[in-house]
Amino acid sequence: MSVVDAKSFGKVAVLMGGKSAEREVSLMSGAGVLKALQSRGVDAHAFDPAERDLSDLKKKGFKRCFIALHGRFGEDGTVQGALELLGIPYTGSGVMASSIAIDKVMTKRVWLAEGIPTPRYKLLQRGLYQRGQVVQVPDELGLPVIVKPAREGSSIGVSKVAGYSDMQAAVDAAAALDTDVLCEQFVSGDEVTCPVLGTGEQARALPVIRIVAPEGNYDYQNKYFTDDTKYLVPCGLPAGEEEAIQALVLKAYRVLGCRGWGRVDVMIDAATRKPSLLEINTSPGMTGHSLVPMSARAAGISYEELCVQLLASAALDQEGAAGP
Repeated sequence: MSVVDAKSFGKVAVLMGGKSAEREVSLMSGAGVLKALQSRGVDAHAFDPAERDLSDLKKKGFKRCFIALHGRFGEDGTVQGALELLGIPYTGSGVMASSIAIDKVMTKRVWLAEGIPTPRYKLLQRGLYQRGQVVQVPDELGLPVIVKPAREGSSIGVSKVAGYSDMQAAVDAAAALDTDVLCEQFVSGDEVTCPVLGTGEQARALPVIRIVAPEGNYDYQNKYFTDDTKYLVPCGLPAGEEEAIQALVLKAYRVLGCRGWGRVDVMIDAATRKPSLLEINTSPGMTGHSLVPMSARAAGISYEELCVQLLASAALDQEGAAGP
């Protein structure tokens, strides 16, 4: 993209930071995006909604927003709704898709209704669950069991529980972060992720990445702050599996009404080789360790070009894609 085209985007805000538990990661993502856009001649500026009122976007003449916020108050439809009211096109999914996708339980309900496989689960709600109910969860889902807040990302508050005696502490830890606690069947096997770019029938799946974390523990630390996790792209899956996962991920993305971009996390059962979808991220990470840029690079798209492509796809729910 030429400098002239980049200038035609107008004044661009890269929304980063915010108030969620993922603020630190968002600041890293936003810094990368800001540098990339500026390197391509875009008039891009950092904008932290935790420090400035969103109404400043209109007052200061911003014409579109690149959302590099993660988690609540950024990826959950709230900022998207505010930008709809301000009439400023933004990257990523709209209000409804964002608000459903941030909620892992609501996402599962939609996917299950559409015949998309996802691990079995049990929902516990803060203040309503009894100790007896907590201890019964492994009877229903088996051990180990995954316990996580329903609306956090970056593996924050996630526990892998190996025994009954550890269930209560795991549920309490998740409940400290969210009113809804998702207890999920553990799927043993390959962990993969698949990004998607585009909207509707034009959406396409990028190469699948296989994640090999130390002792299978792909937690917050191993996601962002160590180099011990291996990311394999090409993924090296058996013939036909990558294409099948890409097709399934595209369906999962479309049924939620996602647009712009996203990334779906998948477990492949070691015994049956059947995939189960865990969750979808509608504002994925763009840090040095992040997976969408890695997959895009394997498809011949540089980090800088990816950022410009995403900015060009900025839209409003009611108007379709905005022109540059």
